[in-house]
Amino acid sequence: MLRRTVTRTTSPLRARRPGFRRTGRRSSSPARAPPTEHPSTRIPSERQNVATIAIIGAGNVGSQVARVAVRTGHDVVLANSRGGEGLDALIDELGPRARAAGSVADATERADVVVVAVPIHSYEGLPSKAFDGRIVIDTGNYYPSWNGDIAELDDESTTTAEILQRALPGASVVKALNNLNAAELTTTGSPAGTENRRALAMAGDDTNAKRVVQELLDSFGFDVVDVGPLSEGWRFQRDLPAYGIRHTAAEMRSALARALRYRDLPDA
Repeated sequence: MLRRTVTRTTSPLRARRPGFRRTGRRSSSPARAPPTEHPSTRIPSERQNVATIAIIGAGNVGSQVARVAVRTGHDVVLANSRGGEGLDALIDELGPRARAAGSVADATERADVVVVAVPIHSYEGLPSKAFDGRIVIDTGNYYPSWNGDIAELDDESTTTAEILQRALPGASVVKALNNLNAAELTTTGSPAGTENRRALAMAGDDTNAKRVVQELLDSFGFDVVDVGPLSEGWRFQRDLPAYGIRHTAAEMRSALARALRYRDLPDA
């Protein structure tokens, strides 16, 4: 399998957390959990950015992540629920930097970052040991018409990323890549420093994992706004101001600050 060492020419973008004001309402006062570092997380060398990305799920989201990853110089390994069957056309399109894996464990074995792009109702069926020590990006969005009703998401007692973290206790989960249309991954990125560069949001409990994901998204062509812990990932989920709309970093911070719980929305 090809691996590519990338020389870093710039320091990673330092994303700032949105300046939320305390109002006494849970919907607008994010928890400020102290930053943590997962002791067993596999972190790329200081002299090496993310080289290999495992993508679990090769549907609309997974295939677009693979396309932008290959375009920006990363190697990708794709796995699906059929042991790699049906991936030939996508692998041919992606070229020599991509290969299909026969299993999830095969895909994650040498990966620097793993992108989970399967439906939320499939999280519990993932082989958790295959993700031990890995940085995992949760791209999921909860749509009851697609996922079926999930009570703990309906009552907003947790988030999709927290469900994935529970299913993969040995991994460090970061919520990202969920608040834009999949097709825009390959069409709206731009070099660092570009005026009005698009920003994406992320949330996570592991500071090292977030640093790596931030660098990865920067390489994809996006600024990054760190929302805080996984529990704050709801701020950029469906139907909220930070979801599905192109924002600069400043606009993203404003959109995140305006987020309300579904139960607090005017038409709830």
